[in-house]
Amino acid sequence: MTVEHGGDEAGADGGVGSGINPPVRRVSDWDAERLSALADAHDTPLYVQDLDRVRENCERLLAAFRDADVRYAVKAHTGRAVLETVRGVGFDAECASAGEVDRALAAGFGGDRLHYTAVNPPAKDLDYVVDVAGSEPGLTVTVGAVDTLDRLAERGYDGRVCLRVNPGVGAGHHEKVRTGAAAKFGVPDDRAAAVAREASGRFDVVGIHAHAGSGIDPDQLDAHRELVSRMGDLARSLVNPRIDGEDTPDPIDLEYVDVGGGFGVPYREEDPALDLPAVADATRGALGDVPGATLAIEPGRYVVADAGVLLTRVNTVKPTPDGTVVGVDAGMTDLLRPAMYDAYHPIRNLGGGDDREPPAERPVTPVTVAGPICETGDTLCRDRPLARPARGDRLAVGIAGAYGYEMTSQYNSRPRPAEVALSDGDARVARRRERLADLTTLERDSRDRGGTDRSGADASRTESGADAGEVDR
Repeated sequence: MTVEHGGDEAGADGGVGSGINPPVRRVSDWDAERLSALADAHDTPLYVQDLDRVRENCERLLAAFRDADVRYAVKAHTGRAVLETVRGVGFDAECASAGEVDRALAAGFGGDRLHYTAVNPPAKDLDYVVDVAGSEPGLTVTVGAVDTLDRLAERGYDGRVCLRVNPGVGAGHHEKVRTGAAAKFGVPDDRAAAVAREASGRFDVVGIHAHAGSGIDPDQLDAHRELVSRMGDLARSLVNPRIDGEDTPDPIDLEYVDVGGGFGVPYREEDPALDLPAVADATRGALGDVPGATLAIEPGRYVVADAGVLLTRVNTVKPTPDGTVVGVDAGMTDLLRPAMYDAYHPIRNLGGGDDREPPAERPVTPVTVAGPICETGDTLCRDRPLARPARGDRLAVGIAGAYGYEMTSQYNSRPRPAEVALSDGDARVARRRERLADLTTLERDSRDRGGTDRSGADASRTESGADAGEVDR
């Protein structure tokens, strides 16, 4: 497999509507004036998600993986605007929780385009998904443990099932997201065929599934190819079983072999983009022919990562003996990846603050960009060369569209940021900014409601009477 460089074709301000579809959009490719105007209009911190870029990324995947089933990994970005966009280009939805299934249904996905791929699913999630399958029989449940198969059967479910396999091959940008060899995920490879055959007597087994990990870069593609090869061998043993000296088991008519997603994007400016057509060709070659079965993939990060930026504003510039610390209004509650994975995100100074000199004309200086959270790890970068920041400057944090908003939190009682969606030159608020009052909307004081101060049902019911943990359809 080879790689290609990309991203400079769009020019310094390629941005929205440039008509160019490079393999990656760098933070320098966004229109600085447009981003600054959005920051002024909607305040900061602010996520900006370009739906036109989401469509471009989807189109590139469809062109490379011809004749494959493409399922968007919803966990990368669950916003309604993004879900409706990927549905519109023809992707299915791969959902890791009942909440994601609920979001996908609300965005217009039918059951025949829903794939529930949970890990150790809670009882309430299974209850909800089995209920959905009653009215949406095309929904597929991906299962990674015999125990989960039993739990489904106990609920009367006998519908479409896909078996998740642990092939013993993992890859990804960080050890915390390498799933292919982690015991938590999937039935062990040496037991997968037997489990699939047993399950076929209780369910409609339609596929097998494996996923190496998230953020696979060009240097890790051999691991992806090995995973795909093992899945191809397993699929052929199920479709056309041959066991010498024993009773030959009945074949399983698989509809698809799902080899996951995890296709990486280059976060660092000097890193190359994946040569996606070469990855697709190598994936097909490694899988080989599986009679009657279609190749399926589950991209998430690749679809949305470079379609999003996080805008933040400088509030403090503090010289110290160890360097300059630049304080901003976005922290680990707004973008967790740097603190959690030591992840790199490119940062661009858009200017607009007290220093009226354009950033391009300012000296470049190493700075640590730190957020407002009371944690040492709350930094977006350390000793990063940046056009000299001044109080009031807007900074654009690039490649923030995947797992950015999704991992936001209210830690330190900070309201979550707003998100703006761009499409065809227009901007609209896709998610409003939380207010301080939103921080306490789920809290209830039993004395105000005439209830008892117990930890049982009275204290945990919502206004509608449903359990606080339930998903209301």
